[in-house]
Amino acid sequence: MNITETIAKELTKNRDLPSFKAGDNITVYYTIKEGDKQRTQFFKGDVIQRKGSGATETFTIRKISHSIGVERIFPINSPLIEKIEINKVGRVRRARIFYLRELTGKKARIREEK
Repeated sequence: MNITETIAKELTKNRDLPSFKAGDNITVYYTIKEGDKQRTQFFKGDVIQRKGSGATETFTIRKISHSIGVERIFPINSPLIEKIEINKVGRVRRARIFYLRELTGKKARIREEK
């Protein structure tokens, strides 16, 4: 292993996050700091990709808010993420489902795995 990979592995905490993949519907609870105050906010949507590995791994979530698509990228190892809940396990044939960006309404649904 590379020295930088070894140091990055030591610095990141091993967290017990559930395993999820593209197509899953998840809720991410994360901390927002506003001045001196802190509060927890959640972002619920479909995972459209997981990218990277190790300390630099990220995932992108997409949701529709008031008929406008909103995407947010979260680092897996972020200390601001409190917990991740899996709502539905989706069944898709691709690892990156960017084709959802052009679809609206019922066409944008993801099949649920039984």
